[in-house]
Amino acid sequence: MFRPLSSRSSLVLKSAFAVAFGAITFSASAEIAVKSGEKIAFLGDSITAGGWSNPAGYVRLVVAGLAANGVTVEAVPAGISGHKSNQMLARLEKDVLSKKPQWMTLSCGVNDVWHGANGVPLDDAQAAAGNFTTKPGEPERGTYVKNISAIVDAAQAVGVKPVLLTATVIKEDLATPENQKLAPYNEFLRKLAVDKKLPMADLNSQFQDKIKALNKPDQKVLTSDGVHMNTEGNKLMAIGVLKAFQLSEAELKKAEASWAPLEVQAEEAAKAAAAARAAKAAADAAAKAKPPESK
Repeated sequence: MFRPLSSRSSLVLKSAFAVAFGAITFSASAEIAVKSGEKIAFLGDSITAGGWSNPAGYVRLVVAGLAANGVTVEAVPAGISGHKSNQMLARLEKDVLSKKPQWMTLSCGVNDVWHGANGVPLDDAQAAAGNFTTKPGEPERGTYVKNISAIVDAAQAVGVKPVLLTATVIKEDLATPENQKLAPYNEFLRKLAVDKKLPMADLNSQFQDKIKALNKPDQKVLTSDGVHMNTEGNKLMAIGVLKAFQLSEAELKKAEASWAPLEVQAEEAAKAAAAARAAKAAADAAAKAKPPESK
């Protein structure tokens, strides 16, 4: 059974992770881990779904960033809004493994916590506490520890290389109960990465560092609503994933330089969507205001 770590143990684990993977990730002589012609599956929830549907979402930025460095890959988008670890495990074969990717990034944890009593307990101890509800006929949710471990094991069993992403934030106030509850979920991911020698993008640490550095408590600096990414949040996620794929600082700069056209596309798409919504609202209002025809 996974047991949440103490603050001191968590710090030691983060240090161990940095030692284990930092030299590989930031070495100037290291090669990019992903090769041209390979497929990367992006398994996740609405954050990942938006990372693909948004022209400047983090999935698109990762693909463009690799291309800017001479690595052409095929993305396998596998993000579904609202999904938790048990649901990702249930559709793993259909949405990821059957596509035969070489890599799989796994972004999971926000909904397991954010959904509260309808979420997924971290481990057996949390499950036994009885704070989670189950509807009649609903499939077993399991625990986050078991579900994530099963996803990783199933991927590795068929030669797919997992890349773990720590869950980002639930509201940009880092002191919220949701962020405190999310912490041990991310501690488990860090430990799993070390134990299985998996590449990791520690996005939660990146987000916390950025939020603290900017120190704008009354503003959303990385998300649109406290959870889903805005432009800067997508960039930060993409940088984290590209670092996990062993891009050097110089290669990261090339990647970032390639994103400007995608940001323009995203702005244009957002304006078009807003105009379409306004037009529909006006049409609906006009329809309601139109007097009924006399018989």
